[in-house]
Amino acid sequence: MNYSVAIPSDIHKQALEHLLRKDGQENLCFAIWYPSIGRNRETALIRELILPEKGEHVLHKNAGFLPGYFERALSIASSKNACLAFMHSHTSPGWQDMSRDDFFAELNHAAPTRGATRFPLVGLTLGTDGAWSARFWEKIKPRTYERFWCKTVRIIGDALNITFNEQLLPKPEFRRELERTISAWGENKQADLARIQVGIIGVGSVGSMVAESIARMGIANIKLIDFDSVELVNLDRLLHATREDVGKSKVNVVARAIRKNATSTDFTAESLEYSVVEEDGFREALDCDVIFSCVDRPWARSVLNFIAYAHLIPIIDGGITVSVSPKGILKGADWKAHIVGPTRKCLECLKQYDPGLVSVEREGYLDDPTYISSLPDEHPIKRNENVFAFSLSTASMQILQFLSMVIAPQDISNIGEQNYHFVTGCMDVKESEGCNEDCPYPSLVSQGDRTAFTVTGRHIKAEEARKVRLNASILKKLIFKISNIFP
Repeated sequence: MNYSVAIPSDIHKQALEHLLRKDGQENLCFAIWYPSIGRNRETALIRELILPEKGEHVLHKNAGFLPGYFERALSIASSKNACLAFMHSHTSPGWQDMSRDDFFAELNHAAPTRGATRFPLVGLTLGTDGAWSARFWEKIKPRTYERFWCKTVRIIGDALNITFNEQLLPKPEFRRELERTISAWGENKQADLARIQVGIIGVGSVGSMVAESIARMGIANIKLIDFDSVELVNLDRLLHATREDVGKSKVNVVARAIRKNATSTDFTAESLEYSVVEEDGFREALDCDVIFSCVDRPWARSVLNFIAYAHLIPIIDGGITVSVSPKGILKGADWKAHIVGPTRKCLECLKQYDPGLVSVEREGYLDDPTYISSLPDEHPIKRNENVFAFSLSTASMQILQFLSMVIAPQDISNIGEQNYHFVTGCMDVKESEGCNEDCPYPSLVSQGDRTAFTVTGRHIKAEEARKVRLNASILKKLIFKISNIFP
């Protein structure tokens, strides 16, 4: 299991104001966190700081706290069904190691923390430049606790700022193929981009182009999540797919191609034949630092919306709407791109999906031809017109949103909600603000697996798609075996 910590930008700012003292002394505080457990990564989501009250801590060369402060913090964490984190500052920049005093201060509080919360104590150290280091204190056998360092600490807001543990995720060596890319924003930003774990949910026309783009940009680790198979009608839009690929898994076709085209020195592309609404697909998504939403169904979008807030993973979303007259004449085409997360408007408030249709899809009606035929012709579910050029432009806009969030040129990381109108050639840009007052998603920030909601479930269409491919594979092997026996 890998470990990580994620902190909303407002909590990060509050921590900076408390921990980085003007007199240069170290400082400390406790915080509560909730778990986000992916397939291969456990993340501590910082939810709230517990600042010391008068007489609860002592400031000298190394800051210290009194037992009553720890007991109060542990009581607050237990009352909120939360876990406990201990934060303190150092007087140097960058990823911080631990002094002997730091080590034993955290080790000595690991057992009571686990006893009260059933989860490990998480320790965090803040550098003078705002960089964090972090570790989990896991119980490995009776009365024995061991420190496991986190690979990353992520700050999620308008920008995505990540401190990497250079011991576990060292800066990569760059091939010459990336020379022009690096010249645009420098080696440090390229090193940040390269080490981000990117997920792409939906590997159709837009998703396949996003995958190709970021593989060529030097991203080292990509998860492709899609249950669907290549169809003949996909070939005018699905990058890399050919007639020979019809019937194959989309993720396998795209993964095979981007492995050949990737520019990273140590590239991995995982092809995962799930829907994100299935528990397996959902847990795989939670391993990611950033997710591209390239889906068009309401249930998947609602799950990704939930992940953006409850699990602190920015979602880069896009969509295409094409309007055609009854005579087959193009009336209009619009596509958009935006990012959703704690400081931004959610997909539901952006009207990217109808929450009423989520339960309809969960019941299977959106895969029922009778139900679909009963819908009006202009219903969003029935709109499936699209062309390669529209998908290409949408993918490009999503990539640019991603780059702005990570690179933040001239400190601009939020370029707003972009909506392009093909007929007029105009781009509307709206400042990305918070959600509507009655939106429930901001209240879910950092709650992770401790929310009261179950967003995943059985996805019959995904199960059937995998079954069809499995049966086809078995039949192909059988035919091959028979042909060898009876040449």
